[in-house]
Amino acid sequence: MKEIILQYALYHTWANNQLLSAIQALTEEQHHAEVRSSFPSLYKTTLHMLDAESIWWQRMKLQEKIDRPSDTFSGNMATLSSLLQQQNRQWQDWVAGATDLALQHEFIYYNSQKERFKQPVYQMLLHMFNHGTYHRGQLVTMLRELGVEKIPATDFILWSRRK
Repeated sequence: MKEIILQYALYHTWANNQLLSAIQALTEEQHHAEVRSSFPSLYKTTLHMLDAESIWWQRMKLQEKIDRPSDTFSGNMATLSSLLQQQNRQWQDWVAGATDLALQHEFIYYNSQKERFKQPVYQMLLHMFNHGTYHRGQLVTMLRELGVEKIPATDFILWSRRK
């Protein structure tokens, strides 16, 4: 199980880096341009991705008070991208050092509605990596809507062929 989860972690970091590089090449105006989606801009979608990964990290670490980065963050896209990449590497490093028992460990957490759940860590990780894929797809669509023609491909199979 660990090898599969580690591959997802490595792929997730690579795919985010691919898109974030393309996004950072755009203007600040394009980062904040309103595009119809779950979150109305490249910037806000990326900030949501950081929120989600940070919140899951805090939950897994059993922090009592969960801090949402978007509540205090006011930086530009370069800083936001850097923070998301750091969070990606933190997950990647954690998975690389985890045992199968750590991945199967069930942890208790509360969602934003204060509902209590108990899940194995590996299920949370698969959810989180899948969540990232979902929002990368939205970022690609937003880039196309903004007229960007050179968009990197981020399919898992492309990452796996690089080895």
